[in-house]
Amino acid sequence: MNLSIETPALLFSATSLILLAYTNRFLTIAQIIRSLKKTYDEEENKLILLEIKNLNLRLTLIRYMQLFGVMCLFLSVFAMLLLFIGHQLIGIYLFGLSLLSLLTSLGLSFWEISISVKALRLHLSDLKDK
Repeated sequence: MNLSIETPALLFSATSLILLAYTNRFLTIAQIIRSLKKTYDEEENKLILLEIKNLNLRLTLIRYMQLFGVMCLFLSVFAMLLLFIGHQLIGIYLFGLSLLSLLTSLGLSFWEISISVKALRLHLSDLKDK
């Protein structure tokens, strides 16, 4: 199997956009946590504490999503370098690892989204009773 140097480069735009989306999610959740913490300090409501714990789990997942996304980009660049200097087999394996990193990142993203949806449904569950 031959791999051209352009193939790993295809991941650059997709990975960059994914990392941007992950960063936006991270910043939004961090802002919500700060706001909820301020409210919790004033009211000491147990439900707010549970929401903060849920958001903290989501922040952890986003951190790992970012880690695997950056690893995907790094491995793609390294694979391109190896392909450029003529190390075809190692470049192919590194490109495969970059794809695996991207897949892991996307899987974690799906997990984080499902946690978010469950939390929103729980938050809105009292509206169904009315």
